[in-house]
Amino acid sequence: MLHRILIAAALLPFAAHAETFALTAAPGTVAWGNYDASRAPVLRIHSGDTVVFRTLLTNSPSGLEKAGVKPGDVEQALRDMFDKVPQSDRGPGGHILNGPVTIDGAEQGDTLEIHIRKIELAIPYAYNGFRYGAGILTDDFPYSRIKIIPLDKDRMVAHFAPGIEIPLHPFFGSMGVAPPPNFGRYDSTPPTVIGGNMDNKELVEGTTLYLPVFNKGALFEIGDGHAGQGNGEVDVTAMETSLIGTLQFVVRKDIHIANPRAETPTDYISMGFDDDLSIAAHKAVRNMVDFLVDEKHMTPDDAYMLTSVAGDVDVTEVVDRNKGVHVMLPKAIFR
Repeated sequence: MLHRILIAAALLPFAAHAETFALTAAPGTVAWGNYDASRAPVLRIHSGDTVVFRTLLTNSPSGLEKAGVKPGDVEQALRDMFDKVPQSDRGPGGHILNGPVTIDGAEQGDTLEIHIRKIELAIPYAYNGFRYGAGILTDDFPYSRIKIIPLDKDRMVAHFAPGIEIPLHPFFGSMGVAPPPNFGRYDSTPPTVIGGNMDNKELVEGTTLYLPVFNKGALFEIGDGHAGQGNGEVDVTAMETSLIGTLQFVVRKDIHIANPRAETPTDYISMGFDDDLSIAAHKAVRNMVDFLVDEKHMTPDDAYMLTSVAGDVDVTEVVDRNKGVHVMLPKAIFR
């Protein structure tokens, strides 16, 4: 109850002035393949404001056409991106990220609370692909392949193959803030303390994400839309697609975290990232213990034991250099 009261109190000062903005992916509104504290923001908002992001998938028009997408079904915004964004402003990663968005009042040490209000499909197809050198079974598949997957928005299923339908659970693979300035232009591929390319399939509509703030304004970026994904993302991609996301941002001065965490309507989620999967698991469990001590006022011993008897440790992804592990702890156990 206390947690809910604090959230309500944080929202109250901004409720009368909250606005909604739109940010469409365009050559002048994206960060291509990086999170960078020195990048100028493309949108400035206040705590309590909402932004509707229209994002682009991570592929080229020619790549989609070679895989079977009709030229007329390739988004013009994607063509504009490849035609107008200079190579010098791309990379080192490949994700096309809307932003950065600065949130007035956010300072180093604060927490950015992000309410994922709505996620919609922007196009009627997704792709999945693997290539040699990426994915967990790269030596078993020493070649590249891309598969176009039709999406049924009315039934919210993907038609993977004849007789195979996959329920859709859209989420953004990458949501993050700018890293500490000494990180420089940080590659959008490996997730870390800023969030970024977490590829956590639990971050769907209705979830709240918490990110630590390292710079004035936080400098939030978003992209890498997924229509759905399995834990692990083993071949290096999910059902990659363009999405429209409605997110509300709240600056929290009363919460201080060192790593991303989240909560769904039913679960608390802690996360850990590292090149070593075992270390990532250690971090995720430790972060859940810290959450229980800080927010539920438990002793470290009880928090550790509760995580063992009631938490689920899941592998988020194993293909983004930094592997991801997250712990799910059901809210229903707290009466």
